[in-house]
Amino acid sequence: MMKIKFAVLILLLCIAVQSFSFAQEATPDAPETKETSESNKAKNDVDNRIYSLAMRYNDASVAKIKLYELMERNPGNLVYAETLASMYFEMEQYGSAALVSLDLLERNDKNLTALEVAAFSLEQLGALERALPHFESLHLLSGDLFSLYKAGYLQYTLKKYDEALNSVNMLIKDSKAAEQKLNFPKGENKGMQEVSMTAAAENLKGLIYKEQGSNEDAKKAFEAALAVNPDFELAKENLAGLQ
Repeated sequence: MMKIKFAVLILLLCIAVQSFSFAQEATPDAPETKETSESNKAKNDVDNRIYSLAMRYNDASVAKIKLYELMERNPGNLVYAETLASMYFEMEQYGSAALVSLDLLERNDKNLTALEVAAFSLEQLGALERALPHFESLHLLSGDLFSLYKAGYLQYTLKKYDEALNSVNMLIKDSKAAEQKLNFPKGENKGMQEVSMTAAAENLKGLIYKEQGSNEDAKKAFEAALAVNPDFELAKENLAGLQ
């Protein structure tokens, strides 16, 4: 599900430290000087090394402290807040992850990392109405098909059936969906199975039609899912449930 990778974020963090001067925003009371800039850079270098060691030794508490210090010292560099939001999500602290990512979106509503963390965190918190627009924006900005599937599923869950149908039809028409896979439960205590996103979209389409009382259209959609993946257990169960 979640595609945020700490290795990438750590790499971004290191690149950012090496590539930016990290000059703190000047204020009328405390104009930046060459000395303060050099001092901040030295502190950044130390904090980044401690952060990297803390991550290496699996000490999230120290790593988070260093991220907060780097954020405070470098308010113009959003990489630190992005990394913090992702760390909170990985630690399943979804409330904190959502708050950090929403603050990031206040500063840049096209920040893909923040959109992703916000969408999944809010979903985990049960705030589906708030999660939905973030999945929609994530798809529109990145073209990510999984975000489109998630949007369609949330629209279905929230009974926004016309919007959900539009989302699944977009997926079904996209040839790239046939190449991407999703995992679904095979049944009670039978593990998981991998199916194409096209089959998943057809199955979701069937569920939408079923909720709308259109069993004939639902039957066609479930059959279409099985035409793509004949062993799709969930689609088989859904089709049998129409009988």
